[in-house]
Amino acid sequence: MIEARAFVEAARAHGFHWYAGVPCSYLTPFINYVLQDAALHYVSMTNEGDAVALIAGIALAGGGRQRGVTMMQNSGLGNAVSPLTSLTWTFRLPQLLIVTWRGQPGVVDEPQHALMGPITAGMLDSMEIPWELFPTESDAIGPVLKRATAHMDESGRPFALVMQKGSIGAYALREELAYPRRHAAPVAAVIEPRRLESRLRPSRHAALRQVVDHTPIGSTAVLASTGFCGRELYAIDDRPNQLYMVGSMGCVVPLALGLALARPDLRVLALDGDGAALMRMGAFATVGAYGPPNLQHLLLDNGAHDSTGGQATVSARVSFAEVAAACGYAASLDTDDLGQIAAWLDAPLLDGPRFARLLTRLGTPGDLPRPSMTPVAVKTRLMHHFARAAGVR
Repeated sequence: MIEARAFVEAARAHGFHWYAGVPCSYLTPFINYVLQDAALHYVSMTNEGDAVALIAGIALAGGGRQRGVTMMQNSGLGNAVSPLTSLTWTFRLPQLLIVTWRGQPGVVDEPQHALMGPITAGMLDSMEIPWELFPTESDAIGPVLKRATAHMDESGRPFALVMQKGSIGAYALREELAYPRRHAAPVAAVIEPRRLESRLRPSRHAALRQVVDHTPIGSTAVLASTGFCGRELYAIDDRPNQLYMVGSMGCVVPLALGLALARPDLRVLALDGDGAALMRMGAFATVGAYGPPNLQHLLLDNGAHDSTGGQATVSARVSFAEVAAACGYAASLDTDDLGQIAAWLDAPLLDGPRFARLLTRLGTPGDLPRPSMTPVAVKTRLMHHFARAAGVR
C-alpha cells in the first residue's frame, strides 16, 4: 500500500496537473488528495467517456507540457470505449488511465462485477492500451510513471494503470472541498424565445459560413462534431484553428471544455449536433459547473441524423437552451436567426460558458469532400498553430 501523496507528487513531477473521472471507492484517497491541492485540477465528470474526452482536450492544449489523468472504475470502461478507440487512438491524444479492478479474479466482490473483473485486462488489450498494475510500493512509482510517459510521448496514446483493492491508504476530504469550485452560486442565464417556423430555416452550410466569418484564426479554436458538420466546415474553409472530429460521437463538448480550461487565452467553440448532444447530455451539467468564460457551445439542430440517412432524433421535444440554463451556463440562446448567431459569436465574454441552439433545415451540399489530411495531421496543425500564437516553441 502507498499513500496518495506519494503517487500524486511523483505524477506532478512528470507534468500531470489535470485529473478527471467518476469516483470509485478504491479511488477515494486519490481524489481527496487532488481536491485539496490548489495547484492541481480535478473535474468531476458525469460519465467515464466524457472524462476521457476532457483529458484529451488537455492533451490537445499542450502536447507533452500539459498531462492529464482519467480515473474510473472498470465498470465504466464500456462507456469510455468510443473515445478511447476513435478519439485518443485516432488523433493520438495521450493520457494516463487509472482503472480500478473491481471483480478481480480471486477477490470477493459485488455480483455486478463478476463479469467485468475477468475481462478488464482483455478489454484494455483489445483497445491496444498497454497497462500495468498500479504500484503498491513507493519505490515502484517513479519507474512506472517513467514507462507510462515514455509510451505516451512516443505513441501519442493512452497508458493504463489497473488499481487493485487496498492500493492506497486513506486520505480524508474537508467537506467544503467536496463540490466544484467555479461558482459560489449558479450563474443566471438569459433565454431568448425560440423563433416560430414562419420562414425557411437556415442550412447548416450557411450557419458554418457564419462560424468561419466570426471566429478569428489567431484567437479561436473551432472543434466540429463528427459527421457532416466537420466535413462541411472543411469544405467551406480549411483553417489551422479547426479540428474535425471523426467518431467519438457526443464527445466534442467535453473535448472543448478540456481545451478551454487549459488554454484560457483562447476562445474555444464547440460545434455540436442534436443527435450528438442527446447522446451525452451529462456534458451540459459538467460545463455548467466547470466551464470557463472562453467556452462557447453552438448546437446545430436539424432534428435528424443527417449523415446516416436522415433518421429523426427526438430533439423536437427538447428545449436545449433551458437545459443549458438549468445546468449553469452563463447565457443561453434558442433561435433560427443567423443574424443572432453572428452577434452571439461576436459577443464579449461573460462570467461563464455560453450556449446557443440554432434550428436548421435538413440537407447537405452534394459531393461533400472529406478532409484530405489525416486526423493526426489536423490535430498537429492546430496544436502548432496555437503554440505559435502563444509564443511556445
